[in-house]
This record gives sequence, C-alpha cells and structure tokens, in this order.
Amino acid sequence: MSSPTLAESQPETAPPHPPNGRLAVAGGFARAHWAPLTFWGSVLAVVAVFFAGAWERRWIADDGLIVLRTVRNMLAGNGVVFNAGERVEANTSTLWTMLIYAAQRVLNLPQIEVVALIVALVTSMSAVVFAMWGARVMWAGTRRHPARHHGLMTSKVLMLPLGIVVYVVLPPARDFATSGLETGLVIAWIALVWLLLQRWARAPHSQHPIGIPTAETAFLAIVAGLGPLVRPELAIVSVCALALIFFARSSMLHRAWLVVIAGFLPLAYQLWRMSYYGLPYPNTAVAKDAGGSKWGQGFAYLLDLAGPYWLALPMLVGLGAIVISAAWAAAGPRPARPTSSSGDVTGRRGVTVAGRELPALRSTPVVTALFVAVGVVLALYSVRVGGDFMHGRVLLPPLFTLLLPLAVLPIPVGRQTGRDRQWRFVLPVLIGGWLVVMGWAVTVSIAQDPFPDKAESITSNGIVDERAFYLQRTGHKHPLLARDYLDFPRMQELITQVRANMTGAVFLPVGGAQDRWDVVEFDHPLPGLQPFEIPDDPQKTVVFLNLGMTSMNLPLDVKVYDTVGLATPLAAHTDRMVDGRIGHDKYLPLDWYLADAGVVENPNNYPEWVDPDWIEQAKVALTCPATVELRKSYSDPLTLERRKENVVNAFSYAQYRINRIPAYEVQRCGLPMPPEVDLDAYPR
Repeated sequence: MSSPTLAESQPETAPPHPPNGRLAVAGGFARAHWAPLTFWGSVLAVVAVFFAGAWERRWIADDGLIVLRTVRNMLAGNGVVFNAGERVEANTSTLWTMLIYAAQRVLNLPQIEVVALIVALVTSMSAVVFAMWGARVMWAGTRRHPARHHGLMTSKVLMLPLGIVVYVVLPPARDFATSGLETGLVIAWIALVWLLLQRWARAPHSQHPIGIPTAETAFLAIVAGLGPLVRPELAIVSVCALALIFFARSSMLHRAWLVVIAGFLPLAYQLWRMSYYGLPYPNTAVAKDAGGSKWGQGFAYLLDLAGPYWLALPMLVGLGAIVISAAWAAAGPRPARPTSSSGDVTGRRGVTVAGRELPALRSTPVVTALFVAVGVVLALYSVRVGGDFMHGRVLLPPLFTLLLPLAVLPIPVGRQTGRDRQWRFVLPVLIGGWLVVMGWAVTVSIAQDPFPDKAESITSNGIVDERAFYLQRTGHKHPLLARDYLDFPRMQELITQVRANMTGAVFLPVGGAQDRWDVVEFDHPLPGLQPFEIPDDPQKTVVFLNLGMTSMNLPLDVKVYDTVGLATPLAAHTDRMVDGRIGHDKYLPLDWYLADAGVVENPNNYPEWVDPDWIEQAKVALTCPATVELRKSYSDPLTLERRKENVVNAFSYAQYRINRIPAYEVQRCGLPMPPEVDLDAYPR
C-alpha cells in the first residue's frame, strides 16, 4: 500500500489551474521532489531516535514473561493456557500472544524472549511510520478542497515532526517499546487505523457489484474490527471507526458487507473464547475489575506521568502551532466544489434526515475529530479504572492517539503569492513553536528518568518505574531473558528446591525473607502408590506474586499461580480491596492453595504460620456449588456440552465473586462450619 500522489488524489472534474499560473508557483508541492524526500527523511530520523532510545532501555518485564509462558504451552500442544489442564486466559492481548506465537513458528529462535523483543521493536517503529504518514495525508487536503488548489498546499510545505517527537522521547514510551508487553502493538494498530481512515476520507466512494467494498475499504474494515483482540478497551476505537464508515453515504448492500467483513474475526474469537475459557473477556479483566472505578488513584496516575516531564508544555505549544497552520490553510482561496457529471458534489453529499442534509462524514476533519474524541475517551477510561502500577504504561496509548493530529507540523516555505504579510508572521511563530517542542524533547532525553533519587522505589500511590525496579533487583542492565531474573530475590533458591523435590509439594514464599521458601510436601502416598514410593510425575505447585519470571524458569509440568488472580481464577474472583495497591488489589490467602492441593493430612505438618482451621474452612468453601461450577468451566474436559455450558454462563461466571476469608465464604454459601482442628489428636 502506497500513498497516492496529490495529483492522483484529485477528482477528475477538479477545476483547472488559473491561466496566470500563480497557484502553480508553489503548487509544485505535488511535483517538487524535495517535499516527499524531506518528509520521509524526517520519518526515518524519528524512527532512528525512537529505536535508539528503545534499544538503550531494552528489557523484558516480568509481566511480559507471562505471555511467553502461554506461548510455550501453545508450542508444546497444551492449548492457549498458562497452566496445562486449566483453560485460563492470563494475557490481556489476544493478538499479541498470537503474533509472538506466529513469529516463533517462523523464526524458531532458541530464546523466545528474543522473538518478543523483535516483534515489540517492529510494531513500535511501525507505529511511528503510520502516525506520521496518516498526518501527512490529513494535511494534504480534502476532497472538497483539493490539496493543490487550497490553503497550505498552494505553497511548498516542509513537514516537520512535532507531536510524534513528544511521544518517542518519553522514557516510559521507550521502556514499553520493548518490555515484552503489547504496548507497541496497541499504538501500531491505532496508527494504522488512523492512516487508513485518513486515506478513506480522501478517496471518492467506490464499490464493486452487489455492494462489495474495494480492497482498501475492506482492509480498513478488517483492521478496525481487530480492536477487541488487541486489547478489550480498544473496542471503543473499533466501534467509532466502524460506525464512521458504516454511516457514511453508501448503499445498504455495501454496509452489510462491511458488517460481515469487520465483525467476522472478533465475533468468531469471542464465541470461541466463551466456549473455551467460560468468560466473555480475559481473566486479567476479571482480576483487575476492569469495569470498576478508582478516580482518585487514576488522577494520581495521570499526574505521575504528566508532572515529571512537564508534558503540558509541548502539548499546548504543539496544539497552538497546529491551530495556526490550520488557520493559515483555511484562509487560502476556496475554489468551486468539483462536481460529477450528474451535478452532485463529488462524493461529498451528506445524509438527509427529515429533509435536512447533515454534514458529510467522509471527510478529513471528521476523521481527525474522531481520533481526538477517542483519545480523550481512552484517557478517561484509564483514569477511571485507576491507571496502573507501572509508570505511564496505560496512558501511553491515549497520549499517542491525542498526538496523532499533531504528529507533523506543515510549515509553508518559499514565495507566498499574495499572502506575504501574513506569511512573515506565521512562519517565525511556527518555527518558534517547533523549536520550543524540540528543546523540550532534548531536555527530556538528557534527563531520562523522572525519579532520579529512587527510581526503583514504589511511590505512596503504588506506582513504580517498573524497568528501574527490575534493573535494581536483578543487577542486570538489560534483563531480557528469563534466566536474567534468576538473580531476583528468591528465584535461585526456588529453582534449587523444585529440582531437588522428588515427592511433589507446594512451594510458598516465606514473608520477610529474601531467599526462603516453605516446601509443604505430601505427607501421605499419592493414589496408587505405596508408602515412601516416589511418584513418576510428582505434583509440584508454586505460588508467587512475580508470575512471569517464576513460570518461565520452571518446566511446564510445574503449576504456577499468583495471589492476585492473573493466572488464578479463584483469586481473580475475589472482591477488590478498597485500599489495595492498583493492579494488586486482589489477594487470595495462601491457605486456599494448600487446601486445594491436599498435600497434608496431618495438620502438624503445616508450616508454623499456617492456621489449620483456615485450611479446613477453605476445603469446605471449595465445595460451594457455584464455586464448583465455576472451576468446572475451565478445568473439565472440553466436550461439546461443556462448551455450550460455558457460552450460556460466561457472563454470570465473570460476575461471580467469593470472599477471600474462608470462614466468611463458608457462611456466604450456607455450608456447615467445620469443627476446630485438634492438633493433639494427630501424631507429631
């Protein structure tokens, strides 16, 4: 797909050049060789700056390793799961998981972490290209006012990078350009939709027989429909983009085709997800209560990103420069609107409602306004749910979306026939604004980190510079591989303990200790084994908050769970703690894991900190009929009947909640409370 030249984009009936040729003096923009060369040169320069910054801060986050555990299971034939035998969608981005899986299938590298790094860099750099390209199309004009006959494009124009620079110099943007998380994919998808919609707004409506869309319109519909698979909240972008092309003037057959083309993949996956996982959205959305609200925490998160970098300064200056450029363009001569042979304005007629013609939706201003609105909505959503515990992460896509119309700044240069006085004012103002933003960018690039004193510390709001945190904890400048995290506290000892265990056990971290684990072994023979007989396949379960580094450094036959619910459905279905740290405000006590594993029959064999009564209460709570049904949805064999049950009950499963305190959960379910445990009744 290539950008059409300005000459190619004009309607066939566009008015000819005036006889005196004055509009053609700089209308050579379409023909001037330096204009596209300078633009694409600036694109390469920004990509180079972004790549250099991302490479300098390259790393893979612990949460990024969670995705790779799922990919390992897929490669091993265990399904799209985190733990074999349990259908849990522990990754928020479906498309990111599938992209890494496909890339590993093609590249077949020994370290899958390197594959994730490559894919993250490619998607992040692609986002820059799509964003600037789309902004170039936006500034090139509209079908109503063709570029070579109106506004800025009657002159030679130098397009300088502006808003895109604001994004690429931010330290968190550079951090999450790698990280193993889906941020690069998210902004690349948003930028691609931006580019495709801007091109769609410029092109006259066309369709094949029986309303079949053209290849480019069909591609736009397919890409726009992928939003929920990139991240669930991006359904907002999908709905807005698809509504725009649906309600634009076209035939009903054309619209029907668009619905089918755009909806097939997301709807097919949604049906599969509900039948496979028993949930209408990823388990991570249940764990984090994505529909909940924590406005106070969200505003603190917003200030945590905007404050240290004085982000308001380049945003306001950039906005002012863009407004002046737009005003300069609007003040230019307005030619007659081109018409078709039938007398209608070419492709511009709006929709008529109650005898009144509404403005045409298929236009550059409408597309641009749509993305501004979408960026605001995405930002408000992120603030509403409380943001995240990683500095800047979930606000990066909304910020990127809001910067799209500001991505490049068109500066008219050369002779300005008939507008010299205005030009002498506009040019220095635009260049001055651009220099202010560039000065800010250089300052931020030099300063690098927002928290120079204790970058790795968790703030009072629970927010942390995640990359700095793991650099400090592991001692690695670039923790890229899972084995780099073996230097994280407890990891070496855990691997040693798991390898040494021959009978099966539950491995629990000892609170307050950096390198100690409680190994709760089976104190009774497993079914089919004699006393003291070692099983061929010992059952090993590890429970630890840092899910990625743990699961990627252990074999797939070791079950790995967390206490906040990303890969543990029971923890995900607990109630959110009001004052809990954002992203970690659910917690399932370790007693539940011991009760479920059934490793101990003699309560005297529990660690000293364990209350045997809690264990017995948890065992009873696990028999709650609704809880049993929930657990069947993701652990029972996947028969056709199971799939039907999961689809029918997916939404009720998602809303189901348990009480983290075993005794309260027993009462909630109306079950009999177990008697207190008499330790003296068991041998010591």
